[in-house]
Amino acid sequence: MHDAVQLRERALAAREKKAELGVDIDLSRFKLASDDHKGHSPLDALPMADQRQLEMAGQDLTGENRDGSFLLADASTVHCSTKTPGLTVTPIKEALAHHDWVRDYYMNLIQVDQDKYTASAFLNLHGGYVIHAQPGAKAVHPMQACLYMQGDMVQQNVHNIIIVEEGAELHLINGCTVSPEIESGLHVGITEIYVKKNAKLSFTMINNWSKGMYVRPREAIMVEEGGQYLSNYVCMQPVRSLQGYPTARLAGENAVARMNSVIVGDPDSDIDLGGRTIMDKPDTRAEIISRAITNGGKIMNRGHLVGNVPEVKAHLECRGLILNGGSLLAVPMLDGHAEGVEMSHEAAVGKINQDEILYLMSRGLTEDQATATIVRGFLNVEIPGLPPALKAEIDKALEAADQSGM
Repeated sequence: MHDAVQLRERALAAREKKAELGVDIDLSRFKLASDDHKGHSPLDALPMADQRQLEMAGQDLTGENRDGSFLLADASTVHCSTKTPGLTVTPIKEALAHHDWVRDYYMNLIQVDQDKYTASAFLNLHGGYVIHAQPGAKAVHPMQACLYMQGDMVQQNVHNIIIVEEGAELHLINGCTVSPEIESGLHVGITEIYVKKNAKLSFTMINNWSKGMYVRPREAIMVEEGGQYLSNYVCMQPVRSLQGYPTARLAGENAVARMNSVIVGDPDSDIDLGGRTIMDKPDTRAEIISRAITNGGKIMNRGHLVGNVPEVKAHLECRGLILNGGSLLAVPMLDGHAEGVEMSHEAAVGKINQDEILYLMSRGLTEDQATATIVRGFLNVEIPGLPPALKAEIDKALEAADQSGM
């Protein structure tokens, strides 16, 4: 439990600092999101334009193949429901107001003064969710959550908490998207994740932003003994500026973390995305795999593995393609602090092999079709242990990006 006065003082001081990573954003450019919705609505009762955007972010509007659904539009909780015993989803403001135990997980893995964005989200919280998988609960289908922005030149501040108790298993699709009418906006998303003993979480994030969007995700994960954390981050639609660096800490023996990302940057994009895993106990394993393509934008792809004890194993792989100019910087880092650590990395930045294009053209494809086929194969990362439903959502994101002229 944190002292609220001290947190506020720290946040006020941090909000005025210039951002150290990524493009520094002038927060005063954006107005704070407002709560304009009255009551909750079924997802398929939303206007068709909204429904299309949610579908592009991996949301099933019927809810038939989901164990629960949550939708935040600007600062309004539009939908919140679950249908599987042992799994609950609660709007974060309601959870903080009525459940004292939630305070133990709030601003615990992420510091309120980590940067100006975490400070701003704390001082002006608009919404988010607390998802709780009780001990032994098993998800039949994925749960889904969507963070939707409808107002132009709005800053949306979100805080999510995910708790997977001992022996539980949860699959979550988290979609982020905007109204087609939005020209620019700022989304700040804090996510704190707790994977308890022998629990498992598959967390798939599908982003459907727009050319004028600024996005600042802040994510931290704690994995206890025997726990498994599998993260999939997909961002293949245009975004003006994206900066994130999720950190997973393996705090128990035999804990596992796998982070996978698929990123495409268009000519106006400035993307700084990576991941870090800290292994604090023996027999822990970690893997970070990223695929990035620039169509003229700027991408920095960072990965960091930290082995603090013997008998840990980890691998880092960063691969990128430059198709139409732009720049791509891969920064793999291995940080060992004990004898007996086993960590490796592989990084490559290049272009499509012309011989591969000529071969596919000889099989009857046009040059554009051959290039698209190679790109899809490059981005189609095989993710061990991914439930079929989640794999289908990622495949749909790949297909949608290709159809939109990726």
